[in-house]
Amino acid sequence: MQTGFAGLGAMGTHMARNLYRAGMLMGVWNRTAEKATALAQELHCHAFVSLEELAHNCETVVICVSADEDLKAVIAGLEPGLNPRMMVMDCSTVGSDTAREMYARLGVLGVDFLDCPVSGGVEGARAATLAIMVGGDEAAFAPALPILEKLGKTVTYFGPSGAGQAAKATNQIMCAGIIQAVGEAMAFARAEGLPLDRLIETLGKGAGSSWYFVNRAPFMAKNAFPAGFRVRLHEKDLRICRDMAARRGAHLPVVDSTLQQYATLIAQGFGDEDISAIYRLKTALFSAVKPQST
Repeated sequence: MQTGFAGLGAMGTHMARNLYRAGMLMGVWNRTAEKATALAQELHCHAFVSLEELAHNCETVVICVSADEDLKAVIAGLEPGLNPRMMVMDCSTVGSDTAREMYARLGVLGVDFLDCPVSGGVEGARAATLAIMVGGDEAAFAPALPILEKLGKTVTYFGPSGAGQAAKATNQIMCAGIIQAVGEAMAFARAEGLPLDRLIETLGKGAGSSWYFVNRAPFMAKNAFPAGFRVRLHEKDLRICRDMAARRGAHLPVVDSTLQQYATLIAQGFGDEDISAIYRLKTALFSAVKPQST
């Protein structure tokens, strides 16, 4: 199926490239048109001037934007060009209620909508090894799978509309705890004067290892945090998790703690750094200890 891609951020640009390599990409759209034009020139595909034009010229649409309101705006822009039997796949991370709202809105038009949030960071988007969590009509999953398999290594159907976003929220809660633990451990190791490069190599093969330790502890060792998954975006995702839990009468201590720390990082001007910047706060726990020189 000829596919249009909307949303060329840090993740979306790589995902669009992977669809192009698979021969599936008709063209791209981005809110900042210059990004779409540049990528279209690189890939020799079309840069759509509007979402309506994209919808008119494609059989399927993949979306990857930052937040609920962004998704709603993209859907509204696509609607005049959509026709029955088309499919829209949203790889953004939004609330499950928003996913169900978009599913119902497009269902009236006879258009399939799948919530397909992804995990794996910029590295996974680049290498097409993302984990993709899918919610929506099971009948729509099979025709969507050939496209999703070009974007990710693990593609799993979880249930009705919103289920993909619920699975992604689960992932984001895990990420909150893991990045806190990795930051704390690395701050401890630094205060103890351990050689951090050797520590990362060794513990990366131990029982406490994780994707975040292997891929983000090196950032901490260098005290440099280039944006992979920005603090502001994870903060947005954790607010979604908090609200979903609150609707069930629960609160999530790990989420609450991480949100407090992200608020501090954002106030200090680090909101656009990678979430591994939480290490900045963890090292302050050892402020009386002379750090290892690097």
